[in-house]
Amino acid sequence: MLHALSRFGRRRTLQGGAAAVVVLGLLSWWVLPIGEEEPSGSLTFSTGVRSGVYQRYGQRLEGALAKDMPKVSIQLQTSEGSQQNIERVATGKADFTIATADAVATYLQSGKPGAERLRGCVRLYDDYVQLIVPRDSGIRTVADLRGKRVGVGQKGSGVLLVADRLMKAAGLDPAADITPVQAGIDTMPARLTDDRLDAFFWSGGLPTGAVQELSEKFSIRLVPLGEALVTRLQAAGGSTRYYRSAVMPADAYLNAQQGEAVPTVAVSNLLITTDRTDPLMTEAFTRTVIDSRDRIGREVHSAQLVDLRTAIYTDPLPLHEGARRYYRSAKP
Repeated sequence: MLHALSRFGRRRTLQGGAAAVVVLGLLSWWVLPIGEEEPSGSLTFSTGVRSGVYQRYGQRLEGALAKDMPKVSIQLQTSEGSQQNIERVATGKADFTIATADAVATYLQSGKPGAERLRGCVRLYDDYVQLIVPRDSGIRTVADLRGKRVGVGQKGSGVLLVADRLMKAAGLDPAADITPVQAGIDTMPARLTDDRLDAFFWSGGLPTGAVQELSEKFSIRLVPLGEALVTRLQAAGGSTRYYRSAVMPADAYLNAQQGEAVPTVAVSNLLITTDRTDPLMTEAFTRTVIDSRDRIGREVHSAQLVDLRTAIYTDPLPLHEGARRYYRSAKP
């Protein structure tokens, strides 16, 4: 009898233990879904010119990524801008980057190395083209740049791409009708104040810190880039279809604009990678970009404009599979 009770007790104990294991298993599934993995390894994120929006955004995104992906080592790499960024990612020198849609389309159409492997993750915010001159300058249109010393961005920048196209649309030969100065936003403001430039082009989110700081210590003006010029720009076809008419709000640069909105050209920015990048890593990266929007946006205004409803539209690039997984699970 005692032996039977002992066997019964052992059986109850075993059953209780098994039930506990099942409950713990269900709880662990609820907290961490089966199959859920954390990305690990390392990634390189190519940003942009020091003091430019890409670099400031990348620095703040790095902190958010480190928090969300603790097993991933993240390295930021400054660059000359969109064109160099695309080349780095396409050829495996970097894993993620930001670039303008027109620069991406140009790279694809040129059939450069790795073009077919490029993939989109997020449509971010728009860049606004800014042509900046001293307030007392006689330059009122792009055509007035003839014979002037003009900052056109660095060799690998998206600024250089759109500046050349705008000047051609205005009837200028960028190689012969101006004195082009290839420099970045980190040095062009000082060159303008020191009278080493008559004007400079910039393409970036609003407001760009370097332009804001310049407007607070030196009297500048933004040259309008009207709709007629944009129409001629788009008429070239190909990747120029990614440009659109836009207006810089009157309060983008209060000192420079003095209450006036300025017509200009806008083009969207994309977060890009390649099909070589692990889907798990890409899904996590995409999630962090969306989730950190408001936090980063308090310091980098352009980040506030990232919108889950439009983020999926990464034309001219197909979505990376990892980004697609994220959008399927996310609710606008």
